[in-house]
Amino acid sequence: MLSNHLQNGNESDSLIWSRVPDSDDTSADGVALLNSSRRDGGVNSLDYEVIENYAYREEQAHRGKLYVCYYVAVKWFFSLLIGIGTGLAAVFINLSVENFAGWKFALTFAIIQKSYFAGFIVYLLINLVLVFSSAYIITQFAPAAAGSGIPEIKGYLNGIDIPGTLLFRTLIGKIFGSIGSVGGGLALGKEGPLVHTGACIASLLGQGGSTKYHLNSRWPQLFKSDRDRRDLVTCGCAAGVAAAFRAPVGGVLFALEEVTSWWRSQLMWRVFFTSAIVAVVVRTAMGWCKSGVCGHFGGGGFIIWDVSDGQDDYYFKELLPMAVIGVIGGLLGALFNQLTLYMTSWRRNSLHKKGNRVKIIEACIISCITSAISFGLPLLRKCSPCPEAVPESGIECPRPPGMYGNYVNFYCKTDNEYNDLATIFFNTQDDAIRNLFSAKTMREFSAQSLLTFLAMFYTLAVVTFGTAVPAGQFVPGIMIGSTYGRLVGMFVVRFYKKLNIEEGTYALLGAASFLGGSMRMTVSLCVIMVEITNNLKLLPLIMLVLLISKAVGDAFNEGLYEVQARLKGIPLLESRPKNHMRQMIAKEACQSQKVISLPRVIRVADVASILGSNKHNGFPVIDHTRSGETLVIGLVLRSHLLVLLQSKVDFQHSPLPCDPSARNIRHSFSEFAKPVSSKGLCIEDIHLTSDDLEMYIDLAPFLNPSPYVVPEDMSLTKVYNLFRQLGLRHLFVVPRPSRVIGLITRKDLLIEENGESSAVELQQSTSVRGRYSETTTTTTRIDATRPLLDDLLG
Repeated sequence: MLSNHLQNGNESDSLIWSRVPDSDDTSADGVALLNSSRRDGGVNSLDYEVIENYAYREEQAHRGKLYVCYYVAVKWFFSLLIGIGTGLAAVFINLSVENFAGWKFALTFAIIQKSYFAGFIVYLLINLVLVFSSAYIITQFAPAAAGSGIPEIKGYLNGIDIPGTLLFRTLIGKIFGSIGSVGGGLALGKEGPLVHTGACIASLLGQGGSTKYHLNSRWPQLFKSDRDRRDLVTCGCAAGVAAAFRAPVGGVLFALEEVTSWWRSQLMWRVFFTSAIVAVVVRTAMGWCKSGVCGHFGGGGFIIWDVSDGQDDYYFKELLPMAVIGVIGGLLGALFNQLTLYMTSWRRNSLHKKGNRVKIIEACIISCITSAISFGLPLLRKCSPCPEAVPESGIECPRPPGMYGNYVNFYCKTDNEYNDLATIFFNTQDDAIRNLFSAKTMREFSAQSLLTFLAMFYTLAVVTFGTAVPAGQFVPGIMIGSTYGRLVGMFVVRFYKKLNIEEGTYALLGAASFLGGSMRMTVSLCVIMVEITNNLKLLPLIMLVLLISKAVGDAFNEGLYEVQARLKGIPLLESRPKNHMRQMIAKEACQSQKVISLPRVIRVADVASILGSNKHNGFPVIDHTRSGETLVIGLVLRSHLLVLLQSKVDFQHSPLPCDPSARNIRHSFSEFAKPVSSKGLCIEDIHLTSDDLEMYIDLAPFLNPSPYVVPEDMSLTKVYNLFRQLGLRHLFVVPRPSRVIGLITRKDLLIEENGESSAVELQQSTSVRGRYSETTTTTTRIDATRPLLDDLLG
């Protein structure tokens, strides 16, 4: 009755559509299995494809233009809410981090006026408490909030469902964990976690809140499909970048270039709107803080590191050292990716297996080491005399204790001296970068101090990345790159002896080169760097170093997020297929699995047995035509079968099929959607009586009668591109058909709303199209009024 070919332990995400042979060996004539699923049991695939079953068609038939307008309006309203929520979360994180850091440095500077040792103890304890709180929140409350979260979000938008990634507790852990880890002075940033924060806010809004914590509402629960939630999460990712860097255009391009695998123009509009709302919220908050009510956060500005008063122009002979910066960025970025891969792999395989207590202790030890280095190394550096004051620069030397700016007076004998190493080490990361980017501060930093800071901070960034705290790599990457960039700028100034060459310009190019060499972004990173520095004149130079650094980095390994995703077992489908796929066809990729086929009318006991004995998520459904030929009529999902078993309303006593078009569908399409905050139904959760097991289910109303298909000899490269670009979960492979009933050309798709074909005349490329055009049009109009299965099944 069933063609039962069970293969334990493997999920079958890609199946075969074909005419099933009469023999039990379903792999003989093209019925095989295309395996592209998980192996570690930790992740699952998402159903981005629209399942056009009878429940879906009935809902679409009852939806008028008013509902469509309401649906579109709610999408835009949710984009507004995502922008507001992400902007407020970013303001709260930044305000908290800046105030914690401000209180910490103000208290430390006040104490070191009397005792440097006492100041060090206070500085270390404050950092330790903040990092401990962050690690404790992550390990005990929200384990999925550790790290940057960008590889997980990239996997989600690629079609991978990772448990715990978009939960409410993950959002809370991300926000408060970022405050603790960044405020505690660790060598990491808050920009990556803000992307994850925006994605969580978007997902929670789409599902109406959190049911576990009773923070939900039924009204917003309009977007229950994975397809709709994917669009919302994309808006959240762009909003996170826009809030982190105050770069709305960069946020849109980041979502397009780095995290999404599927894009369309309508989504572009909503993402752009969300990023614009974030910019308005952040700018409004900064205007409100100008009155001083935000404590150490202050008013700030929309440009984080303004270098508009820097170098106005550049010389042709400067291109060579700028290209060298690109090469250095590619090498150091690739090395950073490889070292973090080794460190994270060691942590996952040995250290973190010892329990949460070890994770907390590790984070605390790294915090103590970071505090000791940032406080102790400047003590070993001799102070330098302040340069002559330049009134138009607005820079004070030395700065007053506890205040931000250049020229920090730290462990100096006289008041007219500053410690260049403390200026970048004993400081917040944003202010250290601002000091490195600053113009009109020639020879503020010595080469020895820059080399010391580069070596130590690079090591700290490698060791810190992968600990049990929220960790972003944007700002640490900018610090590393700006350090060696400024170092190169110092040599260029001394070699060319030009007065209008700014070391800060080379620091900016170095920051862009390291990010390009590590993260391998180009367009979005280029726009982000221009937006946060307010210097459009440097755009060609930033493009140059990004292209060089990315090319050099690609010669050694993958980007940072791809490396981390592979390490975490996230099976990403990259933008390009592997080279060896060009020599393979679709049928060859299917030979490792066998298909489990279901009849159209099946006993409940058989369904329960099949679902309990394997982990397949899709099953071909077979039936017989009027002529008695066996035919695969569609695909039914595991989640849909579980819903049918749990509800029991579609059970029938007769083993005969019913007429799907005349049957009253008792389920709405939204009932089959899996909540993003839960694992969904499991076969173990369903209780069936002995009478239930003897009944039957007709699967025709619930299957997808039109899944995507490819011929068995299609190149695997084309199959890969089709699978990824359409966001598929299952793809049927068919033998070569025996006949052609028609061809669809561009003209056939240019149909107006009144049903008439467009007047555009296109040249017919084949005689088959012209011969069958009239027949095909007539057939299409007839078939449009009734389901496909009515003509196939007896």
